Amino acid sequence: MDSITVNQFRDNLKSFVEQIVKNHTPLKVTRRSGESFVVIGAEDWEREQETVYVLQNNDLMKQIAASWQTHTAQTGYRPTREESDEIVGV
Repeated sequence: MDSITVNQFRDNLKSFVEQIVKNHTPLKVTRRSGESFVVIGAEDWEREQETVYVLQNNDLMKQIAASWQTHTAQTGYRPTREESDEIVGV
């Protein structure tokens, strides 16, 4: 993650915001006092929040782990040809 001073950020606000949104890269802005903050696009923020939610949801993580085990062991549910066609919209 790139880091800049708050003065650099203020002087080039529009350019930095456009880069952040376009490239989906957060930007760390450091204040003179040493404190800092991160600027991130709204779409990226929402994605990060969804990830945090999934990782904190123990039941969902257990379901994912169980699904991964059946997938790697090839013992999970296998849809019929018709079900597969319906899923992929063929």
